[in-house]
Amino acid sequence: MLMPRRLRSALLAASTVALLAGSAAAQNAEPVKIGVLLGITGPLASFVPPILDSIRLARDQINKQGGLLDKRTLDLVTADTQTTAQGAVDAANKLVGVENVAAILGGLSSGGTLAAASSVAVPNGVPMVSPTATSPELTTLDDKDYLFRVVPGDDYQGKVLARIVKEDGLDKVAVTYVNNDYGVGIASAFKREFEQAGGTVTGFQAHEENKSSYRSELATLAGGDARALVVVGYAGGSGVTIIRQALENGFFDRFIGTDGMRDALLIQQIGGDNLASTFFTAPASPPESEAQATFAKAYAAAFETTQDKLFIQQAYDALMVLALAIEKAGSTDRDAIRDALRDVANAPGEKILPGEWEKAKKLIADGQDVDYEGAGGPQDFDENGDVAGFIGKYVVENNSFKEVGVY
Repeated sequence: MLMPRRLRSALLAASTVALLAGSAAAQNAEPVKIGVLLGITGPLASFVPPILDSIRLARDQINKQGGLLDKRTLDLVTADTQTTAQGAVDAANKLVGVENVAAILGGLSSGGTLAAASSVAVPNGVPMVSPTATSPELTTLDDKDYLFRVVPGDDYQGKVLARIVKEDGLDKVAVTYVNNDYGVGIASAFKREFEQAGGTVTGFQAHEENKSSYRSELATLAGGDARALVVVGYAGGSGVTIIRQALENGFFDRFIGTDGMRDALLIQQIGGDNLASTFFTAPASPPESEAQATFAKAYAAAFETTQDKLFIQQAYDALMVLALAIEKAGSTDRDAIRDALRDVANAPGEKILPGEWEKAKKLIADGQDVDYEGAGGPQDFDENGDVAGFIGKYVVENNSFKEVGVY
């Protein structure tokens, strides 16, 4: 039996309306994409797995507690910088041009972060929060306020390192540093501060990564009467080789390392007994922090332990402040996200601890201010997008790293 024309028209109109409504709903329900710019390969590769776990922990908490905006899922799009400047630019171009991410978490290295920000994020107006980039150049970069970080800069770590070396009774040291933004930044700050405190730097030498031998450089550095060798670099890029060859040839028997050296790979390759007198500095969380304890409990429940997993607090915090800024902005508009970052990370506002996404979402919906208290410490951005942060002192004990002080 044929359907009357009037009824057919009514049903067609109703179907069209339903289809349009469904399309609009599907568009509104599209995931919110945040790019994750990491050195999955290269000298920082051993740091990446626990960092990714930490970022995914934050994502899962957000999605289980209501998602972003109007119940939209948060998706992470990961890209490998290969821990090179050009690799970071290529990866960032993919995140921005192909994946159309709302914001970027990363990069890891200072050089890669600076390259990706200068060439991609800033020209395209994409907010970027690094959990690990420490170069002073991030502070002075003309970034149009698109580049932030949740880790203290090299100037601060260099000052703390100088203080700890003096406290340990070492008045003469030699310094070898990787020849990039990270190495130059920390080494220069250390030298300046150490000498102002009355210490003597007997040798100060840059080195290139991934060489098979550093014996000639070490022989030169050992020519003075230094009591220890300060190694500013990455264990996976040069640090293991430098320390092994220093020990094998009797150049040095005591070492001091920065955060790039506080890598489990170093203990595996050199052995804990050979590092008994060595200590390291690295960004840390404030002692006895409720936010840190809350994060550590959640992370350990999901991934067994936080032991010897560097930058996991900062990586978690970087995603949380980006997600909170998106929620505060009420959209994925990149400029609005950038403008909301200080609103959600700085006082005034109701304190938000790690894992309290549902609480934060409700407060923002009610028009109230929030102040995220990070796992890595208060993430209060200054006018340059920097934070103050904390630096820890670490030693090797029972073949793992043990925190023995926080500055």
